[in-house]
Amino acid sequence: MGYVEAASIGHVLPDGRVLLDGASLRVGEGVKAALVGANGTGKTTLLRLIAGDETAQSGTVTRSGGVGVMRQFIGSVRDRTTVQDFLVRLSAPPLRAAWDALEAAELQMMEHDDEKTQLAYAHAISEWGDHGGYDAEVLWDTVTVAALGVPYENCKYRELTTLSGGEQKRLALELLLRGRDEVLLLDEPDNYLDVPGKRWLEQRLRETPKTVLFVSHDRELLATVADRVITVEGGTTWVHGGGFESYHEARANRHERMAELRRRWEEEHARLKELVRTLQQQAKISPDMASRYRAMANRLARFEAEGPPPDKPEDQTVTMRLRGGRTGVRAIMCEQLELTGLMQPFDSEIYYGERVAVLGANGAGKSHYLRLLGGEPVTHTGSWRLGARVVPGLFAQTHSHPSWLGRTLTDLLWAGGEGRPGVDRGRAMSALRRYGLQQQAEQTFGTLSGGQQARFQILLLELSGATLLLLDEPTDNLDVLSAEALEEGLESFDGTVVAVTHDRWFARSFDRFLVFGADGRVYESTEPVFDETRVVRPR
Repeated sequence: MGYVEAASIGHVLPDGRVLLDGASLRVGEGVKAALVGANGTGKTTLLRLIAGDETAQSGTVTRSGGVGVMRQFIGSVRDRTTVQDFLVRLSAPPLRAAWDALEAAELQMMEHDDEKTQLAYAHAISEWGDHGGYDAEVLWDTVTVAALGVPYENCKYRELTTLSGGEQKRLALELLLRGRDEVLLLDEPDNYLDVPGKRWLEQRLRETPKTVLFVSHDRELLATVADRVITVEGGTTWVHGGGFESYHEARANRHERMAELRRRWEEEHARLKELVRTLQQQAKISPDMASRYRAMANRLARFEAEGPPPDKPEDQTVTMRLRGGRTGVRAIMCEQLELTGLMQPFDSEIYYGERVAVLGANGAGKSHYLRLLGGEPVTHTGSWRLGARVVPGLFAQTHSHPSWLGRTLTDLLWAGGEGRPGVDRGRAMSALRRYGLQQQAEQTFGTLSGGQQARFQILLLELSGATLLLLDEPTDNLDVLSAEALEEGLESFDGTVVAVTHDRWFARSFDRFLVFGADGRVYESTEPVFDETRVVRPR
């Protein structure tokens, strides 16, 4: 069995801001530990340091046993990566090196069929076998059948862009949970999974003997799986030895103790300073008091050199002012609408002011439905239309905005966009401050954490004047505080909300439910439905 330990980790961002300062943690053998904290506090950076993707600027990292890593943006791969490439890159470094050597040797064989090239190819094949390559291919077949329902040979050249975010996640999780690595580092493993997938993940994490350190903002998964909670805040870490149910009380108690210790230190500091001033005055009058003055001055100097105890971390505040506006009574009308190859024709009317959650398993067509309503080209039959004065605003599940990646947040706000006027720097900073993004004002969009990107997208919806919010998994990357702020913002929104979600806590705040069933039917429910399984289609 393996474990991971980090001691006194320090990390400074390129702009000079201190992200981590003395962060320490230990996850022992077989422990399931959740790593939590507000967006942008350094959770992903800490995982990358533990995984060895980056070298700690100070402090030490110790790992025992093989380490398998799921990175945050698995689920939103949008390049030419194939299933085969994906599985190779998730494998252990020696196996990856053997694969790269074999690929290079095969290319040489295509160009030069001489004895030297043949010997090099034979050596590469031998190395592949020695590093467990053939066993890995057997595992990959098991994994693709479990995750996609397709043998490895039939899907290895398939591009990941043809898989849903949930299928990409499931593929990675199946490999890591079935593999040899004794330690798993999982960065938001539940993102993009539908509710049956989340329940599967919860069960597998409880059952596995592996040591697991995972980042998640899903409150039900945290409550079900974590046997201890490690919090990143104020640049450091602290550990709650109980589960998530008692975490909020433990955090409140810790903050209260920290505030009390800081208050006592400041009171003692003020007392010592006043005493030194008094003795200084007395020493001017009486030389006999000089020694007492010097002793007390030295005591004050030592007290100040030791420094105050850490103060209670400042609570992150997120205030979303989603305004909307009055529209026609009927906001969305669908008649015999069918997204080609995804679902059966259905009729639906959604009225002004309603909160509609779109539920169902991955691959059922929910995201395509939202994209269609948002004005994107989606192949369909039947008809649909928006009501009078309905202005749609789409929140993209994958944060896929290539044109934003190299631009700063203030630049994006200043420039404006389709249906969204630009704002001056003063208004931009005020808006960013309400979303807890003021320190990221000059960062580029591509360098933000997943949660920060999500909050920025919601800010743009606020500024766009949308009267119909189309939200595709909006809480996936949001920390608990930001998710609750979004729920409060939606309550006061004067308009219509349609949201695709697999977040069980978030879904229960809606009043209508449009369910995309496993049999291709689309039906309404007065209660959230979480047990629809994956749609079965030819692959």
